[in-house]
Amino acid sequence: MKKTVLLVLVLATAAWAQNASDSMAPSTPQGTVPTSATFPSERVTTPTYADLYCAGFISKHILPDANYVTGGVETPSTTKFTRGDIVYMRGSNYTLGAEYEIVRQLRDVNEYEMFPGQAKLLKQTGQPYQEVGRVRVVDTRNKEAIAKIEYTCDPVNPGDTAIPFAEKQSLSFHPPTQFDRFLPPSNKVSGRIIMGKDFDSELGTGNKVYLNVGSNQGVKIGDYFRAVRSYAADLKDPVDSLSFKAAIAEDTQKKTPSVDPHMFTKSNGPVIHVADMPRRAVGEIVIIGVTDTTATGMIVFAPEVVHAGDGVELDQLN
Repeated sequence: MKKTVLLVLVLATAAWAQNASDSMAPSTPQGTVPTSATFPSERVTTPTYADLYCAGFISKHILPDANYVTGGVETPSTTKFTRGDIVYMRGSNYTLGAEYEIVRQLRDVNEYEMFPGQAKLLKQTGQPYQEVGRVRVVDTRNKEAIAKIEYTCDPVNPGDTAIPFAEKQSLSFHPPTQFDRFLPPSNKVSGRIIMGKDFDSELGTGNKVYLNVGSNQGVKIGDYFRAVRSYAADLKDPVDSLSFKAAIAEDTQKKTPSVDPHMFTKSNGPVIHVADMPRRAVGEIVIIGVTDTTATGMIVFAPEVVHAGDGVELDQLN
């Protein structure tokens, strides 16, 4: 009798575990078999205060720069000011107790394109700005206002611009889910990563990126975009394309394949067309700031390195 009861309990437990497993199993599109490689688990990390307020942005409209930092208590021996320091502010309309965001117009001193056409695309998109910190006006009795630095992302420098401070919008995040690495293109909003923060070209989880789509295209804070890359893009890359030109055949293959060959480079084997290979998703981006024509995003998941120049597409989670 005891053995019968035990057997029933074991069978019931197994059935419950199977049902629980089935209920938690991700729903995958028809025509796919879920694996950890094609549908890796995506766990989104909540951005910190620094992520939100130090991300920077690109603006089509040049910000007014009549209000700016001129120096501080330790001028001229000190030109870098950090949290707790006193700085002097040139300009007008400063009010006692008001907070100002310190921003800096950026230029790429290397002038090196991370992808073909980046300089032209960036010029069309707008002016990059770095968010440097936040100050509070504590004295307006002099010709220049006096302010205390409340927070810094990087040291404040003379010449940095002061604009009225505005609180960032809070974000809501989707729960852990499966990341479809080979999701076919859709007709949703799409664009491109035109630049990484600090002009970085190779980016991963936590890095900030700037997209050439904004509120004019319906993009809003809290939207998710997936970064995508085709093998055709690798073929056009001056570095990655070298691997396509290298020998790929095994010595024992009687008929060797060729990749997008020309008349004189075709082998005696099958022809591989890079454009026919599936597009792959390389990362997930949450939007943390928008202008009318651009968006600032934070990479929250990246199964491989994300590149400046990668395409982006509004995630179908939205």
